[in-house]
Amino acid sequence: MKKTLVLLLCILLFVSCKSESKSASESALAEQHTAQLIQGDFVYYADAAVLQTKDDIYGVIINAKMHELNTKVNVFKKEDTDMVPVQIKGIITIKPEGEEGWPLQIEITDIITVSQPKAQDENTIKI
Repeated sequence: MKKTLVLLLCILLFVSCKSESKSASESALAEQHTAQLIQGDFVYYADAAVLQTKDDIYGVIINAKMHELNTKVNVFKKEDTDMVPVQIKGIITIKPEGEEGWPLQIEITDIITVSQPKAQDENTIKI
């Protein structure tokens, strides 16, 4: 009787854990395909585009919207490597295996604002 109860309990535990991980991965995929509002600093230099936020760094997928954003950002740049504050909507995905770049990628879907960068203080190191 005890063996049957333990066996039944183990099967129940195994089945319940299995369904939780499946629903968690499905919700993660659903989140990846919805546009999110992101605010950060953008730079496009030497065929690489990067968006740096307070918490993460994203490789920006190069497409027509990225080039449109770069055109708007160039108005505020003094040097090619200057980062400009932007607010965009984009779809965040995980970088495919075998590709170079940051672990997270963002595909820009909408450009909200492009702002003038803050003045750099004299302690900023320029390369």
